[in-house]
Amino acid sequence: MPTPPQHQPQATPPWRVIGWGGAALLLAAPLAAMQFTAEMRWDIADFAMFGTMLLVAGTALELLVRVTRAGRVRAILGVAVAVAFLSVWADAAVGVFPA
Repeated sequence: MPTPPQHQPQATPPWRVIGWGGAALLLAAPLAAMQFTAEMRWDIADFAMFGTMLLVAGTALELLVRVTRAGRVRAILGVAVAVAFLSVWADAAVGVFPA
């Protein structure tokens, strides 16, 4: 009796490793900076906020890559996610937008 074909696990695409690795490095950068300067002081809430922002932006990018096939649409949506991320980051940092 022949054995059924075994499913091989798929390799993780390099863009995922680069993207999530970059997000981890961005999250670690303030921690490293805090070791060298007194001007940079984040508490746990700051890291939680930035981590949540990175998680939401990264998940949005993952979803748009999975859902869309057209390169132009991916690029436009990717820029939209990046602009939204940077807008929230700027507002959280210095209050760019009035309340």
